Amino acid sequence: MGIISKHKNMIKLYYSSNSSIGKQTLAYVTTSKKEILAIDLSKTKLTGTQWMEITEALNTSLSSLVNQNHPDFTKNYGEKEIHLSNEDWIKVLNKNPEVLKGSILMVNNSFYLLETPTAFIKHFEPDTAGLNPQKPNEN
Repeated sequence: MGIISKHKNMIKLYYSSNSSIGKQTLAYVTTSKKEILAIDLSKTKLTGTQWMEITEALNTSLSSLVNQNHPDFTKNYGEKEIHLSNEDWIKVLNKNPEVLKGSILMVNNSFYLLETPTAFIKHFEPDTAGLNPQKPNEN
């Protein structure tokens, strides 16, 4: 059992209010009819265990959550690819949450990395939000 609480009728959004993508994604998520828990990573630091649980659920690594081309990242670490330990990647994300590649959405006990604000639309059920999801072409 993980440390992050899950609830099928709640949407959790991990985002940075220091990021335009994070702020815009929050605006999309607030249109949902479900209960929302928005966690602003610029104000709330996640533990290492929480970050590891998120990366495991996303089936990815901590380094892949970081936009290594972000100006704040390159200012501190340069433009060459770097290799850090998990502990160091967690420090990067907690110290500069705006370098997160997007926002992390948890809905129906599943996690998604939203690299664009509109990516939220793909991950909700039709009755989850007040938006009109696009239906696939029926041929």
